[in-house]
Amino acid sequence: MFDRIQSYLTQLQADPIGFLITMAYTWGVILFSLILHECAHGYVAYKCGDPTAKMLGRLSLNPARHLDPIGTLCMFLFGFGWAKPVPVNPRNFGDYRRDDFFVSIAGVTVNMTIFVAAVCLSCVVNRVMMGAETLDQIRSMYDVGAEAFVSPLYNVGGFIMDGNWEALADYLPYTYSGSGLFRGLQIKEGWEAVEAALAVPQLLYVQRLLLLLAQVNLTLAIFNLMPIPPLDGFHVVNDILLKGKLQLDYRAHQITRVVLIVLLMSGALSSVLSFCVVHVYEAVLRVFLLLTGQA
Repeated sequence: MFDRIQSYLTQLQADPIGFLITMAYTWGVILFSLILHECAHGYVAYKCGDPTAKMLGRLSLNPARHLDPIGTLCMFLFGFGWAKPVPVNPRNFGDYRRDDFFVSIAGVTVNMTIFVAAVCLSCVVNRVMMGAETLDQIRSMYDVGAEAFVSPLYNVGGFIMDGNWEALADYLPYTYSGSGLFRGLQIKEGWEAVEAALAVPQLLYVQRLLLLLAQVNLTLAIFNLMPIPPLDGFHVVNDILLKGKLQLDYRAHQITRVVLIVLLMSGALSSVLSFCVVHVYEAVLRVFLLLTGQA
């Protein structure tokens, strides 16, 4: 948590305008992803016979109807968070276990769909942005081809970037400044060096937005699949493995939420989730890089 806060403060001091623009993009993507996640729960519940969410206005795209203050703060501090649970009355379901499962998995399904679509589009954009000649030169000099340009989680220089594009921009020019594609780029810094080698550098903004969209939605999906109340994964496990036998009251949900926050603050949970996000992202990315001829 403190490392993330320190990173925010460092970026704010170094480039206030750039930091504010980045945060605006980031929070725009987070709000968009959380809202669609919750609307998916409410919509599927409505289709399963429960109009509660619709009557309470939870099918709205208004962020104020979905955001949970603590969950939003956790998203900011830890990179993992949640929104207000959609109100569901299971007595309206035709088949409790089946419909509860469909409602619970709906949000995760939407997030995973957005993730896959965003990765696919980012690979297509990258193919156009780099151009065939640039891509061939990257392949000849960089043993992972275009992967480092398409993954915000790529391991560069022995550390995980975690969206730190400046680290990639700093790494590439000085690695290849002596010959080939990056000859003479040692006099440039940051993204100026990267942009100079691209066929359509303007697409960088589109690509970075798509990568952020992919990363946020994959994180939300994996986080919500954890079998801890009140997360969706608990309902999935309860419906499939426990056959709906484990029913928790409001007090129990409040206690488990506190436990969840403690686990996040301790770092134990964050490390496991980060591991899952990185490896799932890289596996899906590799497939689309192969399909677009960039691997």
